[in-house]
Amino acid sequence: MPRLLLFLIVFIEGFCSLGAEVIALRQIIPHMGSSIVVTAPTIGFFLLALALGYHAGAKIDDEYLDVVARNFLLAALLIGVGLAGVSVDLIFAAIRPPELAYLVLVAGVLGPIAWLLGQTVPILTNLLQHERVGEASGQALYYSTLGSFLGSLSLSLLVMQWLGVSAAVALCALLLVVGFVLLRGRGWATTTAGLTVITLAVLANAWLRPEIETAYASYLVVPAKYDGAINGQAFKNNNSFASLIDESEPPHYARYIRHVRSLLLDDLGFRDRRILVLGAGGFTLSHREPRNHYTYVDIDPAVRGIAEKHFLHTAARGDFIADDARRFVIRTEERFAAMLVDVYGAHSSIPGHLVTREFWQATRRVLEPDGLLIANLILDSALATPYSRNLLATIESIYGRCAVEVLQKKQVLANVVVTCRNGEPPEPARLFIDERNTADFDLARSR
Repeated sequence: MPRLLLFLIVFIEGFCSLGAEVIALRQIIPHMGSSIVVTAPTIGFFLLALALGYHAGAKIDDEYLDVVARNFLLAALLIGVGLAGVSVDLIFAAIRPPELAYLVLVAGVLGPIAWLLGQTVPILTNLLQHERVGEASGQALYYSTLGSFLGSLSLSLLVMQWLGVSAAVALCALLLVVGFVLLRGRGWATTTAGLTVITLAVLANAWLRPEIETAYASYLVVPAKYDGAINGQAFKNNNSFASLIDESEPPHYARYIRHVRSLLLDDLGFRDRRILVLGAGGFTLSHREPRNHYTYVDIDPAVRGIAEKHFLHTAARGDFIADDARRFVIRTEERFAAMLVDVYGAHSSIPGHLVTREFWQATRRVLEPDGLLIANLILDSALATPYSRNLLATIESIYGRCAVEVLQKKQVLANVVVTCRNGEPPEPARLFIDERNTADFDLARSR
């Protein structure tokens, strides 16, 4: 086998193996979120399967090219179909709880891909027996790792950004089929097998799934029925309802949006004020609202165009900045009268770096001295879980006592709107007790 061809095969293996990991991490986000407790085990299981593939490949002692060709074809099928968005959605829809579906996806799709492709380097190193073992393995690992490096960068920063996740899935499947053909040579059986896998991958990624995909999220506009709505439409972000709008005059929006608009426009009488919105959703907070100036910050640069074309059917009012919410509040020099924090990567899943004490501390610097922080949280309606209690306590450790309003009290999960005033750091709370009751003194100094 020509050396350049051998190293090309190894390069394809590295490109597609790490590409599969990047794609899997992206496809899991709508269902499990992107927290470290999801990404770290995914990377760990992938590396374990890869190690087992190395071990299995070291035991192969004949038919080297046939084994690698077969592995490439099977891996192409698993990536092209198994990691397609429609397949991942079906797994999480059919298997409950989602943690079990996650294990099925990792053990049944991602793990086998890593195991199959992990065999490539130890198998093909046998074809470089005329060189020193260290030199042969080192060169093979060099091209494999180079492929992994370029695969991770090109898929995440180029292909997913410009063409979408489905294009990244199809590209990896196509490259593996090309490797399969190079290993097997021309022939009817080879051509038929390769075309079959490519056809299945194209069907799974380009035809069966209606979502609009970007590197950050999958979007879909679907009909929705809710109180007072006429021809209601829902803007879905990663399989979660992000915004609602209808054809009423005036339009009906999601309940928490109506609540926030009423707070800002009616209760506080905001006029000609600057309002920051972290997490754009469907841009409904400023829809038909010319009295204030809105600035939206969202990590996905494509979300405004998608919302305008498919959901609002008009230009979104306000400025838009494509940036990470935490990075923006740390770096910007602008100041705002109010800020809405509405940052969800999936239903009830806030990115972990946007719930910490340090993040809430950073939000204070972009508010005017008496500015208003409004946070839309999806929590249990009883506010009884550790996550609910700790998140609320974290916010109040920075802002002091905040107003907490549960909007759907009969539901298990509800929109919880937290409203806080910017100001001096709060004093530590003290309890009133019979032995030392300072209630009258505190009341007097509070007037």
